[in-house]
Amino acid sequence: MRVSSQGVTVVALLADPDAPTEIAQRMARILPARLADRSGQGRRFDVEVVSEPFTAGTEDPHTLMRRIMDRGRAENWDIVVALTDLPLHSHGRKVVVDLSHEHGLALLSLPSLGGLRLQTRARRAVEEAVLGLAGPRATGAEGPAQSQWLLGPFVSRLAPIHPCPVGEEETADLRYVVSGPRGHLRVLLGMVRANRPWRLVPGLSKALAAALATGAVATVNSTIWSLAESLSAPRLVIATVGSVALMIGWLIVDAQLWHRSAEVSREARQRARLYNTSTVMTVGIGVLVCYVGLIVINFVWALFLLNDRVFASMTRAPLHATEYWTLSWFVASVATVGGALGSGLESDEAIRTAAYSKREQERRHMLQDDDGDQLVT
Repeated sequence: MRVSSQGVTVVALLADPDAPTEIAQRMARILPARLADRSGQGRRFDVEVVSEPFTAGTEDPHTLMRRIMDRGRAENWDIVVALTDLPLHSHGRKVVVDLSHEHGLALLSLPSLGGLRLQTRARRAVEEAVLGLAGPRATGAEGPAQSQWLLGPFVSRLAPIHPCPVGEEETADLRYVVSGPRGHLRVLLGMVRANRPWRLVPGLSKALAAALATGAVATVNSTIWSLAESLSAPRLVIATVGSVALMIGWLIVDAQLWHRSAEVSREARQRARLYNTSTVMTVGIGVLVCYVGLIVINFVWALFLLNDRVFASMTRAPLHATEYWTLSWFVASVATVGGALGSGLESDEAIRTAAYSKREQERRHMLQDDDGDQLVT
């Protein structure tokens, strides 16, 4: 196994900023003890966390592995495990992990682990990678059998993960990819998880203020009362879908969140579709959270303000719990449309910060800079 001169295997967790760094820092507290217990024979491990944007400007696994190798050579590290929240692709396949036993390197794409129990899955993956890179590697006829050490923590019923051939010119000597519709779904959910949709709520403060103001006014409007009473459940559902879709579309268009690839290759088109789908899902989840919040706030507001006699005189219907719920539901749809208009007051950066991980933000900034340079030339 790889051991430094002091008899301690030094493991570096090279992590992209934001979520990958947070995951690496949490697992670094327990990794040394877990690695020592699992490796046996009195082996010791020292784990360091280094946060830097090593994926800036590229999503090519081969290029990233070369960067990691150069970074490791500059430090006193025995093993380097790099963590990124970017989905990685190679020859049309979605990469889970690249490994180089010769150089003691591993590149792990966190979205490929899915959107649930990410911390636990990432820790197990890193443990298996470190132990596999630190231990002796079989060659020749025994190689394939010995390479199965990594299948356990990754393979599940939800997404088939399997080894994939690696080109001779590449730094990696072992690669695992995810395939099939279930694998695609797992990567997509991992991307949405990395985007942290809940950050959209504080990122849309002006839009929320506009929605709350619209809801407050609409709740005490007699015309809104009559409309809410006349609408059937299917129409209320249609109003919900329409208002939420309007909000999602306006946010994406106004902040220019839709990704258009300048490349014409099949892989580039697939990558663009993956990014755009994750964008719609991320923004959609954030908007739905806001929508539910508006319903609750409007319901409480209506409880305090509405008078049953006045309401009955205007709508010819008694004011019961059903009426409170129907009114709050309809007002939330009206307020969401008002919030869509208010979102135009937000800066693009505020919305992008809420909807994208830092790595995706930097990728978009670089694409914009490249487009600007092309226009100048």
